[in-house]
Amino acid sequence: MGTTSYEEKREQLEEYFDRTAADQWAKLTSDEPVSGIRKTVRAGRERMRQTLLEWLPHDLHGRRILDAGCGTGTLAVDLARRGAHVVAIDLSPTLVELARKRVPDDLGEGKVEFVSGDMLSTSYGDFDHVVAMDSMIHYEKHDMVQVLSGLAQRTSRSLLFTFAPSNPILATMIRVGRIFPRSDRAPFIEPIAEASLRSAIGECEALNKWQIGNTEKISSGFYTSQAMEIQKR
Repeated sequence: MGTTSYEEKREQLEEYFDRTAADQWAKLTSDEPVSGIRKTVRAGRERMRQTLLEWLPHDLHGRRILDAGCGTGTLAVDLARRGAHVVAIDLSPTLVELARKRVPDDLGEGKVEFVSGDMLSTSYGDFDHVVAMDSMIHYEKHDMVQVLSGLAQRTSRSLLFTFAPSNPILATMIRVGRIFPRSDRAPFIEPIAEASLRSAIGECEALNKWQIGNTEKISSGFYTSQAMEIQKR
């Protein structure tokens, strides 16, 4: 992918998560007290994480998984507990370092390799599955489909990702979110209509060997995100 809005947005996200919001993100993904707004986000993210885990086999021994946008590593650890070898990548070196520190001693047979970088880099090899939880919701539809295309070239079984479903309620929440204190803000997300996204995936030549599987929307206060699975035919 050349110099596109994807790269511009990626730089903005790196700035936000590594310098502006690292401390808040660390609190959000812990048991520490948070604001009422962030409690709803925390609850929504927990439901989303469980949903994505349900779409993957319980036994992941021998499988290689990319956790694209791993944050503080909770999902990566869950996958490793099932026996997977997980490459957990995030743009923020600060969050990656925190994720390394949070890895439990009793992880079991799986393995997590935390790295800071771009999820589209081919240097990390091929995977059986890719999971991108709330890491692509900041990108426009065209860029999101291009990201999926790039990941699909290195994936043999399934891609699980989330997007912000376009609807009037979410649009209002985004507008309201601009007035909250900076500590309660997140980077601007790009709502996408499900039908439009399905059409774009279906029209993408690089994804012609893939089909849409499960999809589920999670709404919890100020958290709204929709999970989608695409599978190799």
